[in-house]
Amino acid sequence: MISFAERTKGFGTVEARTEGQVAVVMLNRPHRRNALNFQAYDELEAALRAASADPQVRCVIVTGADPAFCSGDDVGEIMAGPKAVSAAPGPREPQPTPAAMAALECEKPLIAAVNGAAVGWGMELALFADIRLASEQARFGELFVKRGLVCDVGGFYRLPAVVGPAKAAELLFTGEIIDAPEALRIGLVSEVVAHAALMARALDLAGRIAANPPLAVQALKAGLKRSAYGDPRQIGTWAIGEIRRLMRTEDHREGVASFLEKREPAFRGR
Repeated sequence: MISFAERTKGFGTVEARTEGQVAVVMLNRPHRRNALNFQAYDELEAALRAASADPQVRCVIVTGADPAFCSGDDVGEIMAGPKAVSAAPGPREPQPTPAAMAALECEKPLIAAVNGAAVGWGMELALFADIRLASEQARFGELFVKRGLVCDVGGFYRLPAVVGPAKAAELLFTGEIIDAPEALRIGLVSEVVAHAALMARALDLAGRIAANPPLAVQALKAGLKRSAYGDPRQIGTWAIGEIRRLMRTEDHREGVASFLEKREPAFRGR
């Protein structure tokens, strides 16, 4: 069995370490506010799968290097760079993103320690966690509509179950950013703590979870997924298909261009 440490050695955009029986996965692109490029997506998926597969790991914390948790896609690379994702359908049916499924399929309890902005796919990542703790500096926003797109599987699969369908619709339709107190009020996070105390609080909680019988904890997680949520692959496949369709629209191109040019967009519904 290859350990979590061995599987994550040499990563460049994700810092992975263990604290006892707790795996800590930290996005480490602070100069880009931990925006995800292609390498970061690949390393995040690999780290989460490594943590899930290592029997010595009993709980996982995902966080970001200050000042952000994850500011979503690195728009300049993912949507506008030379390797930008194509809107053209591939030879197979669209599938949920591997990083999303790695988070959703992780067998170990997953805690998001949200230390700053968690927007776009960064909010999706927070939603994939079983428990979300926030620092007072945390911010949350489903910004996809601002780029003429829909959210990934997290917004459809988890958000309505966590905050209710009406509040989920408001967050998705407006793309507005909410602060940590509001996130606590609507049940998006379970606790808000001082920024400097966030990781200590997350490690304390993870340690108390890890001290329990691991097979029972994993069964509890599986039961919660069955009772609270739908089929993530079915929802994710539909969402990725819609993303591909919307990436061919003028409004999506305008959303990306206006972001990169730092101006207000002019959407035309086509």
